[in-house]
Amino acid sequence: MTTVVLDVGETLVRDDRYWGSWADWLGVPRHTLSALVGAVVAQGRDNQEALRLARPGIDVDAERAAREAAGRGEHLDESDLYEDVRPALTALAAAGVAVHVAGNQTARAGALLRAMDLPAATVSTSEEWGCAKPDPAFFTRVLSTTGSAPAATLYVGDHPSRDVGPARAAGLRTCHLVRGPWGHLWAAWDTPAPDLRVTGLLALAELLQA
Repeated sequence: MTTVVLDVGETLVRDDRYWGSWADWLGVPRHTLSALVGAVVAQGRDNQEALRLARPGIDVDAERAAREAAGRGEHLDESDLYEDVRPALTALAAAGVAVHVAGNQTARAGALLRAMDLPAATVSTSEEWGCAKPDPAFFTRVLSTTGSAPAATLYVGDHPSRDVGPARAAGLRTCHLVRGPWGHLWAAWDTPAPDLRVTGLLALAELLQA
């Protein structure tokens, strides 16, 4: 294994702030929107559908632009990172593993993540690439970015149908991270089985260093 590529939401960062800020903007209780997100994802639907349930007819892109204009746009900082992110990525890099980040996020999220100076060679998002998981084009772009062979590349994420399944179909090795709501919801999922399953990134670093 020469290369590790990490998802973003609930892999590197908690999604609490993201969905909480949307609930505040839409004027709905945070627990209501959180429950709607859980419901649509459990049904295999895109999590943005939760916004459309909370406010029928919403134009999500226009509303996102309005939030930015009002100074209430997307924000990420060190407090959003899971505690194991920096030490695990540092350990992987020290072991000679090339570390990259690629997830279904906005271009703004990509800029905010890069501003954090994570110990990763590249940080990329679906909006920047113009393709999103589970589209095979996303994983083609992953490999063109990393320059690594599929069988030598491990994709790490919490979601079976958006991370592990399509990465495996693209020929990459896969790791299911059991944390966050989706990781726990599908903790025993095994169709198709991931190559690895861990409950934290430090455990992954230890496995790859062994």
